[in-house]
Amino acid sequence: QVQLVESGGGLVQPGGSLRLSCVASGSIFSIDVMAWYRQAPGKGRELVARISSDGNTNYADSVKGRFTISRDNAKNTVYLQMNSLKPEDTAIYYCNALLSTVTNIYRLFEVWGQGTLVTVSS
Repeated sequence: QVQLVESGGGLVQPGGSLRLSCVASGSIFSIDVMAWYRQAPGKGRELVARISSDGNTNYADSVKGRFTISRDNAKNTVYLQMNSLKPEDTAIYYCNALLSTVTNIYRLFEVWGQGTLVTVSS
């Protein structure tokens, strides 16, 4: 069994910063892509940023220059540093990973965390 657990969400004022963390645990063999998605109230889930196992990154246009995704492969952890936060960044942020397990090393599974709420408000 594999799970992703996010932390670091909360209430922050506009212009402030937060750092989200997501730890993957369980019978993991290797992790390919790790990513952050978000879902704002009344909207669909959207990709925020993703990072490959060798460190290549992609960002949504709305967060470029403000958010930074990084990962620690030794700790099976992905981070999202969020700066210059705006009210429109308010959403539940979900961690996502594409990984293989020790019982099936040749197949990639997509795993989601339960989400952490980020609220940007004065």
